[in-house]
Amino acid sequence: MAGKHDAGDEEGGKAPAKSKKLLIIIVAAVLVLAVGGGGAFFYISKQRAAAAAAEDGEEASPAKAAAHAGPKVPPAYLPLDSMVVNLADPGGERVAQVGITLEVTDAHAMDTVKLFLPTIRSGVLMLISQRTAEQLLSAEGKQKLAKDILRETAKPFGGGEDEDEHAQETPPKKKKKTPAKAAHAEFPVVGVLFSSFIVQ
Repeated sequence: MAGKHDAGDEEGGKAPAKSKKLLIIIVAAVLVLAVGGGGAFFYISKQRAAAAAAEDGEEASPAKAAAHAGPKVPPAYLPLDSMVVNLADPGGERVAQVGITLEVTDAHAMDTVKLFLPTIRSGVLMLISQRTAEQLLSAEGKQKLAKDILRETAKPFGGGEDEDEHAQETPPKKKKKTPAKAAHAEFPVVGVLFSSFIVQ
């Protein structure tokens, strides 16, 4: 019996020793993770500070400033009725059905744009009717049309000067910013989105 009792004491003595070793290993692992996490946080903080200092050193462009500032109010969207237009292809048999949504600065601007909607819609129809099916089927053609429509939407508000035509009329020796380009941010329509685009 005494032998059994001694064996039980030895097992009881080993159990606390094992739990102490396990506790020390766990504490060491937690310390390693904490030190590693602190080091990573310090490194990332330094990188962000260096990037911010580099940006402050450069001249901030208006686009960068706008991107950092973010929109003050969410934009509003003004969908136009779908347009079916005869294209400028020979024979006049090709047509385009185009759905356009205008992105405006805010709800107040949307009300202002609605007042000029017949003029804007007429100008957009004229722009599309000057294109051929081949031009409208390419991605570049769609992008150029969106840019031209954006310029067209600025006309009722005093903008929309055609830079390409202006460049052809005047010699290339003078290069100055057009009023439309300088005051672009003041126009209520800031983007043109296509909701549908079918060429037949």
